[in-house]
Amino acid sequence: MFADLLRRLNATADARRLGPEDARVAMAALMVRVARSDERYSDPERARIDALLADHYRLPPEQAASLRREAERAESMAHDTVQFTRVVKEDVPYEERVWVVETLWRVAIADGIDADERGFLRLVANLLGVSDQESALARQRAERG
Repeated sequence: MFADLLRRLNATADARRLGPEDARVAMAALMVRVARSDERYSDPERARIDALLADHYRLPPEQAASLRREAERAESMAHDTVQFTRVVKEDVPYEERVWVVETLWRVAIADGIDADERGFLRLVANLLGVSDQESALARQRAERG
């Protein structure tokens, strides 16, 4: 299943047929990748990812945790972050991509933001087409609540 998803993520735009489930996995994989970017993938980060997925996709807790585990496997098999940001950028309008960046900041602050996570989030925001200014505002919103 994950090999199929990664194959579709790497396919040319003409050959790619991604469904809503693929976009969910890509979004969750970005969350996991942010959490792992500091080499500490903590229980508070896992819990935050589960809560964010449950809230955004209106999933019961066990389905959110299952989606996170699926994303963990996809993330560990992916060669780079572009595979996931491309899916999100193509599937999500700009205004919602700003929300995606805010969500990723929420994951990063679950156990304290370090330099690796800040750098990674700057890269992801850029790949998603979100400006540094919008990302900074998204971080401020994430820190407030």
